[in-house]
Amino acid sequence: MHEDAERCVRAVQSKDSRFDGWFFTAVLTTRIYCRPSCPVVPPKPKNMSFYPSAAAAQHAGFRACKRCRPDATPGSPAWNERADLVARAMRLIKDGVVDRHGVPGLAARLGYSTRQVERQLQAEVGAGPLALARAQRAQTARILIETSTLPMAEVAFAAGFSSIRTFNDTVREVFALSPTELRGRGRPGAAAGALSLRLPFRAPLCPDNLFGHLAATAVPGVEEWRSDTYRRTLRLPHGHGVAELRPTGASFIDCRLILSDLRDLTTAINRCRRLLDLDADPTAIDELLAADPVLAPLVRKNPGRRVPHTVDGAEFAIRALLAGEGWGPVSVAAARTRAARLVAAHGTPVADPGGGLTHLFPAPAELTGLDPATVVLPRRRRDAITALIAALAADSVDLGAGSDWQQARAQLSALPGVEPGTVETIAMRALGDPDAFTAGDPGVALAAAGLGLPSTPTALSHRSAAWRPWRAYAVQHLWAAGDHPLDGPPAGAGPAPAPFTTAVSRVG
Repeated sequence: MHEDAERCVRAVQSKDSRFDGWFFTAVLTTRIYCRPSCPVVPPKPKNMSFYPSAAAAQHAGFRACKRCRPDATPGSPAWNERADLVARAMRLIKDGVVDRHGVPGLAARLGYSTRQVERQLQAEVGAGPLALARAQRAQTARILIETSTLPMAEVAFAAGFSSIRTFNDTVREVFALSPTELRGRGRPGAAAGALSLRLPFRAPLCPDNLFGHLAATAVPGVEEWRSDTYRRTLRLPHGHGVAELRPTGASFIDCRLILSDLRDLTTAINRCRRLLDLDADPTAIDELLAADPVLAPLVRKNPGRRVPHTVDGAEFAIRALLAGEGWGPVSVAAARTRAARLVAAHGTPVADPGGGLTHLFPAPAELTGLDPATVVLPRRRRDAITALIAALAADSVDLGAGSDWQQARAQLSALPGVEPGTVETIAMRALGDPDAFTAGDPGVALAAAGLGLPSTPTALSHRSAAWRPWRAYAVQHLWAAGDHPLDGPPAGAGPAPAPFTTAVSRVG
């Protein structure tokens, strides 16, 4: 979009927050870059230049605006809507792959040469992987500076900088403030491990099915719903963590992170954002789905529905097979019970300062010795779980942030006993494919029949072509059309907050 100057100028002049994250406005006279919704008086069009990413604007020599905090905008929806090289690379960079393994490691994960990856990112995003990772490190440093009392040397290390000098120079260059000055503008909290943040999103956002689904399917020991807050353990590259996420009724999600290693902050934030689908573009999604007269009343009733995703693709795939194709309260409870037994027997114990959470969900490598007879399931599905665990442990099935969605589908379908509906469920929740569609799901079929839509999988799949590329979101609305146990607000949560309709301008 940044190449359409006329459209960008209109968005800036109208301060349209819907375009935050889609492009960034650089002011040639002040050498500052802003989000489109910046509250200051818009510059003259001749003094505007547009960039596709904050990293590109920083690389061109512009610093972040102190008013609108453009580095804290929701991420571009494009990277979660596509599965091409650039989108996969952006998801991996957000997950911290460049900081941990460098550009060669990123290229190896993508299956391309370093030169190809750099050229494609430069062409579309305006910055290479190193510049993108640097911008992300600067954002992590700002969060740590403003929300903790950690010494600056520890902040620099945790944010991924190789030296204090590089850390100081980057902070001054990006924010036009020294680290000490930046801390004076923040709200410091705990000194060790626990950080309170605000995760922005594009409005509107409907929290009912999002938190209702997570709470209803929560695995004891790994997840819980307590005091209107969803809590879960996180397996992270350098250690483990606990995430606490709460819908506030305002314009952001309250997030509290307790980390064993602060180097995992960026990864933990991005996994929480991915879990709640916070980088989605609800305006575009609702506009297309509402064009269908059958779905229009459902969209008007609950605009901004999100798809509840996951923090760990391998974990969700195993849980999906434990759940099977069932639908309803009994099936949900049975799936939780099976998963809880697996966690108690094979999960890694962790300490939760808040109590209630006891384990990390076991990694595939920890389940390779699993005796299928201990899993109370039909033999065909037990065999499927064994095959899936072996494939995940051997890296022959990739369900990570940078996976190729169609290749992952093919890898899953090749495993014995994995049903097509389960493959699409994994594509929807674990891979984040916005066009995944569970046509054979009993809840979807029941809702479709009640709305006068075809209820057979083949006919419904054909009818759903009008909802592409947002069929995963159509599934959420179809579930909402009936009495689905996963659709409403979490039990004991009190009245559901109204759909959130204003985007936030700050993280941290």
